[in-house]
Amino acid sequence: MTEITNYITNDFRAIDSQETIASIQDFFIDVNFSHFPILEDGIFIGSISSDDVETFDIEKKAIDYKYTLEHFFARKSMLWLDVLEVFAKNHTNLLPILDENNNYVGYYEMEDIMKFFQETPFLKEPGAIIIVQKGLLDYSMSEATQIVESNNGKVLGCFVSEADSENVQITVKIGLGAINEIIQTYRRYGYEIISEHQEDTYINSLKERSDYLDKYLNI
Repeated sequence: MTEITNYITNDFRAIDSQETIASIQDFFIDVNFSHFPILEDGIFIGSISSDDVETFDIEKKAIDYKYTLEHFFARKSMLWLDVLEVFAKNHTNLLPILDENNNYVGYYEMEDIMKFFQETPFLKEPGAIIIVQKGLLDYSMSEATQIVESNNGKVLGCFVSEADSENVQITVKIGLGAINEIIQTYRRYGYEIISEHQEDTYINSLKERSDYLDKYLNI
């Protein structure tokens, strides 16, 4: 399989901090990026948002709005799941890449990473997908995968697909294993099941009918 680092690109040079807002606005008109990296004396200082830059004074420079820059990035050494997580957490379609010495080396585009993603076992191998949710301070990726494996399941992939200030949603793809047992174990560990599952729906339906029958018999 192709290495994810093969998707690092420099098709467009990073924006210098001394460039004018007017030129940056023109740049964003021609591209479909939500953000783009800014360099000051060759050092990455953050990414400027295409939405924000529309409101800035065209006569000023990028450095004048340094306080608005967003500081997310990925390491060149990151695994693809971690890269996807950074994309998702920051609601961006472009991700600056830094090496271990914090040197800017280029960027990933979401479109390219999704192509890479589609070639992984997560998408290519048959299996079931479960989306679970837990508190931001309470969740654990190792626990999320261990729950699957403790029920003789095989994890094909696991990543944070959504997050806010309170909760995290984790998407897990399972190649083997009894889905209903895995779901019930997640619940015992305090995870909310976000995705719909036939077996789980069937169990809930039986429970609702049983509750109704109990009420009927107790009239």
